[in-house]
Amino acid sequence: MNSIGENCTQLKKDYDNCFNNWFSDRFLKGDTDDSLCAPLFKVYQQCVKEAMKQHQIEFKEIENDYLGTKDEEKKPPPKDS
Repeated sequence: MNSIGENCTQLKKDYDNCFNNWFSDRFLKGDTDDSLCAPLFKVYQQCVKEAMKQHQIEFKEIENDYLGTKDEEKKPPPKDS
């Protein structure tokens, strides 16, 4: 799955790869120290935050439930050209 921002996709893949390796090679063997991938996550997270700003998505908006509500049927605001 690609990231929200095109320039974030490779960062996401790098983090996903690190996480999957950590999960199978360490976490499942009892090592819960998740700091191994933290630097990759921070870089990816910053990239996603910037992409969200470019798409005019506020973080609080992604936490709201819209499915099954009247807001689900609302059209998104027009993008600025």
